[in-house]
Amino acid sequence: MATNAARRAVIVSGARTPFLRAFTDYTRMDSIALAGAAVRGLLERTGGWSAAEPQGRVITALSGAQVQAIVWGGVVLPSAAPNIAREIALDLKLDAGCEGYTVTRACASGLQAITSAAAAIERGEYDIMIAGGSDSTSNAEVKLPQKLVHAGAPLALGKPKVKDYLSAAAQLAPFTDLLPTRPKIAERTTGEVMGESAEKMARIHGVTRVEQDEFAARSHRRAADAIDSGRFADEVLRVRTPEGLEIDRDGLVRADTSAAKLAELKPVFAAQGTVTAGNASPLTDGASAVLLMSEEKARELGYHPLAAFKSWSYVSVDPADQVLIGPAISMPRALDKAGMSLADVDLVDIHEAFAAQTLSVVRALGSTEWAKTRLDRDTAVGEIDIDKLNVHGGSVALGHPFGATGARMVTTMANELARTGKSTALLGICAAGGIGASAVLERV
Repeated sequence: MATNAARRAVIVSGARTPFLRAFTDYTRMDSIALAGAAVRGLLERTGGWSAAEPQGRVITALSGAQVQAIVWGGVVLPSAAPNIAREIALDLKLDAGCEGYTVTRACASGLQAITSAAAAIERGEYDIMIAGGSDSTSNAEVKLPQKLVHAGAPLALGKPKVKDYLSAAAQLAPFTDLLPTRPKIAERTTGEVMGESAEKMARIHGVTRVEQDEFAARSHRRAADAIDSGRFADEVLRVRTPEGLEIDRDGLVRADTSAAKLAELKPVFAAQGTVTAGNASPLTDGASAVLLMSEEKARELGYHPLAAFKSWSYVSVDPADQVLIGPAISMPRALDKAGMSLADVDLVDIHEAFAAQTLSVVRALGSTEWAKTRLDRDTAVGEIDIDKLNVHGGSVALGHPFGATGARMVTTMANELARTGKSTALLGICAAGGIGASAVLERV
């Protein structure tokens, strides 16, 4: 997709909950509750005085009634109400006509939601939309063995008779048939756990343990600096939990970590491996939301847009090969659609599922062999300047609520472009199923 400049969708604002380790202070907030907190905070922050405008021009405060549609991304969807987008509108009592739909594209779901909204605006369907994503690993539903479900179907869904109970009991003789299935983050088609995929990529691309730990430590330092300097003040909300706890700071960032400390951790996925709990993204709860408008509507209401999409690209690779290498294809394609080269980009933001995966993508982009065999081009895409890459840290430090990460990245990069006056940012996200997702943002 290369956007149509005749009617441009713009990013007006973004906001997110603090990201917290799963099974901690957000345990009683499911994905819908976290989504509602992010959207409510976004609406509360949108309006008032704009410091970016001369003489503090008054902006027309946006009411929830003006939001025409919501697109939301999620991975661990609640079975009782999987259309989170519509539940947000209902919970926040937005206009009854505010329609919504929920998308799932594994870890690219948040970006998918935002680009879907941008496309709808540019087609003229809506003028004001909210898009984003959320996930609560803490509230992932525990699945009963399918054998139990099949055996007990008449008990659960019909009008059971005595013979139904006897039949179900007869089929479930082993005690293990009654035990719930422990969820794991693995490819359905290959059975490969994501950490195993990262280990394989590290071997293929020659990424060492030392490089991974140095990368992870840098991610934490940069995220800590962003928090301390106030860089995240424009995006991180204050959230009140059901227990009354006030949270306004990301909970996973460790300012005092170092490569030396990380080197002490043991590998998790292979006895002689390189991937550890310290150089991988942790299980995380959180939500992130973005306000998009047609540029004409934003100007009419007095908003100064932050950024717009110049292009985006979604690709897939064989999961049996390198399931997390997709951004090494989607990023060049997004650049091609934008008529740009890597050298033209001011900022690069790559989702850090694992340090090994991010560094493998960086290696591939700098490889002539990769360019020839996978991109059908004669020269490498280019080397990424470390000073341009993940300038405020990434998922290793901040955490990774699966559906929220894409919206977090869009918000951070849009704010950074507006704040610094830089022109463009390139995003890259890997996702289960061999998906790669990328976008080029430009300052408005």
